[in-house]
Amino acid sequence: MIKLPYGISNYESIVEDGYLYVDKTRYIEKLEELSDKSIMYLRPRKFGKTLFTSVIEHYYDIKEKEKFNKLFGNTYIGKNPTKLKNSYYILRFNFSGIDTENVESTIRGFRNKTATAMQSFANKYNLEINIDDEKDAEINLDKVLKKVNEIGEKVYVIIDEYDHFANELLGFDTSSFKDLISKNGKVRKFYEILKEGTETVVDRIFITGVAPITLDSLTSGFNIGADISQDVRFNEMIGFTQEEVKWIMEKEKIEEKEELLPIIKENYDGYMFSKKAQEKIYNSNMTLYFFKEYIPFNQIPDKLMDVNIASDYSKLEKMINLYNGENKEEIIQKTIAGETITSEITQKFNPAKEFSEQDFISILYYLGYLTIKENSILKPELVIPNTTMKELYSDYFLKMVSQKAELEIGESKKNEALTELALNGKIDKTIDILGMYMKNLSNRDYIKFDEKYIKLIFYCLAMDMGIYRVKSEMEIEGEYPDILLIPKQNKDKLYEIMIEFKYIKKEEYEKQGEKILKEKQKEAETQIKRYSEKEEFKREKLLRKYTIVAVKEKLFVKEII
Repeated sequence: MIKLPYGISNYESIVEDGYLYVDKTRYIEKLEELSDKSIMYLRPRKFGKTLFTSVIEHYYDIKEKEKFNKLFGNTYIGKNPTKLKNSYYILRFNFSGIDTENVESTIRGFRNKTATAMQSFANKYNLEINIDDEKDAEINLDKVLKKVNEIGEKVYVIIDEYDHFANELLGFDTSSFKDLISKNGKVRKFYEILKEGTETVVDRIFITGVAPITLDSLTSGFNIGADISQDVRFNEMIGFTQEEVKWIMEKEKIEEKEELLPIIKENYDGYMFSKKAQEKIYNSNMTLYFFKEYIPFNQIPDKLMDVNIASDYSKLEKMINLYNGENKEEIIQKTIAGETITSEITQKFNPAKEFSEQDFISILYYLGYLTIKENSILKPELVIPNTTMKELYSDYFLKMVSQKAELEIGESKKNEALTELALNGKIDKTIDILGMYMKNLSNRDYIKFDEKYIKLIFYCLAMDMGIYRVKSEMEIEGEYPDILLIPKQNKDKLYEIMIEFKYIKKEEYEKQGEKILKEKQKEAETQIKRYSEKEEFKREKLLRKYTIVAVKEKLFVKEII
């Protein structure tokens, strides 16, 4: 087996220390072939952007010329080098990890980050430049570019996570964010000096980030030649294709491909960044995490999402709260329910204006919570890419509903419900929790109940338990059960649950009473029995089936034997 480079983003370390590397170097050639020299490339967090910038850095660095064969000899670009290899001074910035508590700490962090990067640059190329971390970033940058221009060299500027600190600030302090990137803002001035440098010494720029929230404000008048984020030619430039995942499994001598690949695909695949793309992309960091956990024990990890990655994606709530439109909750409901959302994708955001509905949907796309659905023809159709992202949505939705209902469910109550459900196949305690939500919401008259909404709350409760693959209307031989709970592991010891929901409006129940209740129960029972005849369920020994008929906050539950 070869060591997995989980959490390692320095290309030289990967090569020298013998780590596995999925070769993406063919894209260096493709980038160089573009007519534009200033490139923007946006992808969600934890997708491998930093490693790719490290590959570019080592390929073009004039100081790495003697190491070229060692670093790239076994790669595509090593066998097909371009004319610009090892021909630049590399000035690299990474703007992640800046303290964004307030504007002052953000500016100080930005100034220190840039000063450190420029001092490393001066040391590496033996340049006598007085870098003062007490001075503003644009002053130091101006010194650096003038010095390189004096000696007649060219600079390749790499800016990784250009928007990281700004997005952090935007999530909780919009006014400070606007001050930071305003016309007279310190960060804006840095980019103005960089723009001036493109007229003399700065030959190429490669910028990565997550979202174009700050792009318009920071780079106003700065000719970013090409935003290639949705260019089909670069859809697979970072992340893993399915063939690359299979290649990793071969290199790591993982033989259980047929068992593991569907799990990896369901949880980490599904991303498309161009309407014209033919292939979906796996999140590379999440995929490597799975293999890192699986290989030592030959067991599927209990937690399919690394806590380090989960913390990055936990900011969903902050970004959602930037939008105050009346359709916000409906959009969240539709995404969890697996419905598509059709919307153009905003190319540049204007933070001076309120987020529109299109902006809101677009930011969910850029952050990786939504992705382009395959075969989108006109406007992009957006969906949740995978189960891991759906779990994050479910968690957010439950918090939102809990706040509306002014309700907090204790962990002990949740654990009791989970134990009863998984070990005994009984849903009583889970239904009690669902009923508490419905009663509290109903008393406050916050929502109009219907079958879809009640099913959605139950779905999110089941997702929150963490041990089930929760399937909503999954096709089974032409049939679509409302809810299927399938144990992720220990399927021979834990119960599988099938549920069919029906809903009766309060006024209908008041008119028809038990008659309509029995009709709905019979209808649901007929469906459940029909589903049970399918081959997939005939084999299931640990399967329990229920119908749930809701009348406002009342739930009528019946087990089907």
